[in-house]
Amino acid sequence: MIPKTEKTRPFPQTTISFDKKLRENDLSLKAIAVEILQVNVGKLCNQACKHCHVDASPKRTEIMQRETIDACLKVLREHKIPTLDMTGGAPEMIPDFRYFVTEARKMGTNVMVRHNLTVMFEEGREDLAEFFAENEVEVVCSLPYFMQQQTDAQRGKGVFDKSVEALKKLNTVGYGKDESGLILNLVYNPVGAFLPPEQSAIEADFKRELKNRYDIVFNNLYTITNMPIARYLDWLRRSGNEKSYMQKLVNAFNPTTVDGLMCRNTLSVDWLGNLYDCDFNQMLEIPVSLEVGQTIQDFNPETFFGREIMTNSHCFGCTAGSGSSCGGTVA
Repeated sequence: MIPKTEKTRPFPQTTISFDKKLRENDLSLKAIAVEILQVNVGKLCNQACKHCHVDASPKRTEIMQRETIDACLKVLREHKIPTLDMTGGAPEMIPDFRYFVTEARKMGTNVMVRHNLTVMFEEGREDLAEFFAENEVEVVCSLPYFMQQQTDAQRGKGVFDKSVEALKKLNTVGYGKDESGLILNLVYNPVGAFLPPEQSAIEADFKRELKNRYDIVFNNLYTITNMPIARYLDWLRRSGNEKSYMQKLVNAFNPTTVDGLMCRNTLSVDWLGNLYDCDFNQMLEIPVSLEVGQTIQDFNPETFFGREIMTNSHCFGCTAGSGSSCGGTVA
């Protein structure tokens, strides 16, 4: 069964539109470059997390095919886009995952994989740590907290123990150790209807507790605000938190975050090759401006530079407090 799409979920309501908030602060939101090609290779995942903005799960069947992967590789090669950011679902679940990674690395592209840790224990994927290291992949792992109760509450029973074991495997092949050059970053998002804490403070907590409790090391921790999309939006509505959470995001609007928003230097591609300004817009089915190409096959950097970014009320999530992006805070 395919979950209901965002088109059947009304957008969260706010007392002011995001565009009006920008105008009140004499701001506009336009792309400055395409430095990151963020490719969502599908919605198939071995987990079904409560906060997932993708509605990913083991029941999903959407996966990127070789033809679309080759189109992405062509854009990376011809336009020398420095970074490929692979996400999902669990990217490792698609049949051509390793092909995509190795072909991108052959051309010198920095490859980031958003890895949920537990997929490492799925059949045929037990050697992922070694594969990542061999290809010098930058691994970005979701870990809701350094304690079992909070992690399992968000991601499912038993996820924390598997995550710890996976992190140890990554450390064993060199990830997270300064001298190795193998980058291991963690992602933290709150379990509840509130903003994340200050990034450097929670990073220090994670580093101390994971080292002391499990002898685990990593490079950086990114804090990401929960976006009012998909399952998280459903939870806000069921729990009666939608109005208060959205007002919290509006009240915390920080104009200094706008220059650093990820949509300004990132282009998002879905499993069919359609283009979006960010992964959140992709899940909301808000395509890039009609003035530019709509698929990866139509990509032309000259027209994509300076394009107007498409927005809606969920964008307050990226501009609240210190800001939020796939690389953590922005201000």
